[in-house]
Amino acid sequence: MSINIGMSEAQRKTIAEGLAKVLADSYTLYLKTHKFHWNVEGPMFRTLHLMFEEQYTELATAVDEIAERIRALGFPAPGSYSEFAALTSIKECNGKTDALTMIQELVDGQETVVRTCRAFFPAVDEANDEATADLLTTRMQTHEKTAWMLRALLEK
Repeated sequence: MSINIGMSEAQRKTIAEGLAKVLADSYTLYLKTHKFHWNVEGPMFRTLHLMFEEQYTELATAVDEIAERIRALGFPAPGSYSEFAALTSIKECNGKTDALTMIQELVDGQETVVRTCRAFFPAVDEANDEATADLLTTRMQTHEKTAWMLRALLEK
């Protein structure tokens, strides 16, 4: 069935491809944050354990919203580890890391998602895709705020 929402198929495809990268970054960040929640140790344990839980819970909701937007544009959403690995800009964390390294890696991940959103925002503007613009704006605000809060923990 054809989709007639005021954007060409090429515009919808470009936006869906950009959203697929945001989804992959968000899901990879979700996994990393959840891993850190489970494995954090040290004097900041309780604070970080709870903070990481809040963050991965927020990301779990976000990935669903991003995937559903891709579907609304008429394209399949990636959903496997191999698809996410091919699309993400966030590096996995393998092995044990200390709490400060976890925080820094999450700052980097939050900022990466913002850059991924920002990179294809011009295509969203060009297509007058206010729904995706709203989603991206919300994601950027959330990730920028979370990065700021995490960076504050690294201040000496």
